[in-house]
Amino acid sequence: MISSKWHEFIPKSYLYLRKGYTLSSLKKDLLSGVTVGVIALPLAMAFAIASGVSPDKGLYTAIIAGFLISVLGGSRVQIGGPTGAFVVIIYGIIQRTGYQGLCLSTLIASFLLIGLGISRIGSWIKYVPNPLITGFTSGIAVLIFSTQIKDFFGLQMGTPPAPFIEKWVSYVRAFPSIHLPTFFLAMGSLLLIISLKRFTKKIPWGITAIALGGILCFFLDLPVATIKSQFGEIPRSLPFPSLPVFSILPGQFSEIFMNAITIAFLGGIESLLSAVIGDGMIGGKHRSNCELVAQGCANIGSILFGGIPATGAIARTAANVKTGAQTPLAGMIHALTLLLILCFFAPLVSKIPLATLSAILIMVSWNMSETDHFIHLLKAPIGDRIILLTAFILTVFVDITAAIFVGMIIASFLFMKQMSQMSKAVSIAPLFQETGTDFPETNPENLSRKKIPEGVEVYEIQGPFFFGTAHILKGLPSPKIFILQMLAVPVIDASGMFALKEFYEGCKKNGTILLLSGIHGQARSDLKRFGLIDLIKEENIFSDLNAALEKAKKFLNRSLEI
Repeated sequence: MISSKWHEFIPKSYLYLRKGYTLSSLKKDLLSGVTVGVIALPLAMAFAIASGVSPDKGLYTAIIAGFLISVLGGSRVQIGGPTGAFVVIIYGIIQRTGYQGLCLSTLIASFLLIGLGISRIGSWIKYVPNPLITGFTSGIAVLIFSTQIKDFFGLQMGTPPAPFIEKWVSYVRAFPSIHLPTFFLAMGSLLLIISLKRFTKKIPWGITAIALGGILCFFLDLPVATIKSQFGEIPRSLPFPSLPVFSILPGQFSEIFMNAITIAFLGGIESLLSAVIGDGMIGGKHRSNCELVAQGCANIGSILFGGIPATGAIARTAANVKTGAQTPLAGMIHALTLLLILCFFAPLVSKIPLATLSAILIMVSWNMSETDHFIHLLKAPIGDRIILLTAFILTVFVDITAAIFVGMIIASFLFMKQMSQMSKAVSIAPLFQETGTDFPETNPENLSRKKIPEGVEVYEIQGPFFFGTAHILKGLPSPKIFILQMLAVPVIDASGMFALKEFYEGCKKNGTILLLSGIHGQARSDLKRFGLIDLIKEENIFSDLNAALEKAKKFLNRSLEI
């Protein structure tokens, strides 16, 4: 019996397949799995080629990682495999550290993902702001589009440079070498894809495009580049699992680790976003931490079989739902479908023209760009626009690692600024006369209509008391007795504690008695742990304002007697 502590890590496959699985569900899962497997075939190879590796590595990734994500994952309908989001990252890593460096970065990222899942960090992904996700996703779409220009036009040139501007400069210089048969095939494939997407949703546009493109090349004997002419024949079986031999220079370790963080971060975001979209389509709820563990295990499996990084694929997950998937078995069938294609149809797959694959990736980049959503976010508040444009520009002109980290830093600072604007210390209307009327704890505005003893100041901190607002206690008056009401403080951090300690010491220096009110629960525990209760004294700390005022009256009466 699994402890309730670890219940959230039970895969959805186990929950749905252990009992109550019907023949009707099997039929639906079988149809969905085969359909999505066919859809995934061109995408897996196209993403691999665009990433700078051979197309078979994309197939290995879709088969191994796709199967493990469905078996171990926390989503009922998630489809995993190589995705467009990783294309630019993988390409850049391979250019700098080679495939071995990519493997090592992915293995480190895999253990990071497993650690994040076990630590239950999966739910934290929701704190990544939407403008940041949209910014780097749109930036990746632009970069994917830019990687396909050579194959789309059949340009006679070497490997294009990685930097965005240099890449386009090289395209312009090589444009006179355009290969017309390649261009016409690519343009025809793109127009076919656009037509299929516009007029029918039932025909899978990817597999249809490569099938017709391959048939045209065969019967017309078109002199265009194919997978076989560029990369050789695709193997007809999976490779034997093994770890790559790492020969990494000592100076590359810091770069490899940063690459691993990027892969883990993007993989986590992409997979959980895909799972959330799947939830919305089926009315379900995924297990985010279980999903992160599955993603980590799947990426380890992918590398062992000679693959590349994998994550949840949003478009394939949506297709899985739309074709009637009932359980994770559909995802497993999708992987097995690809394995059967690899084993029995590899020679045919090897004849797929690269021009058609480039057209498919151009359509993928358009779908990723989220143009309407991007334009809509340009009407958002200025802070969101800054995050959006920063993430987009850095992704395109620097790299996605910089975009993610700078975007998160800007988002954090903007959030802290917003929180600091919400926090303030306000006086609760001293009227210098006693009334004996109780002070309502739930409505601070009513306090301004009550009377407070002369010589007593009552201030209330409203909002979070953290390092961005720790300054609000500076410059407050120094009466005989100062009551600081903290009932409206949802959180206080170490900087707030230091500010409170400094304020107490200032009061003590000026001969002011400091009383705290509204202290209870977690706030009292935090104050005690920090040593402030011992410093300010237990008898000067109260859970409500009325008790603090009674104490203040006793202090005043005692001073009058003296």
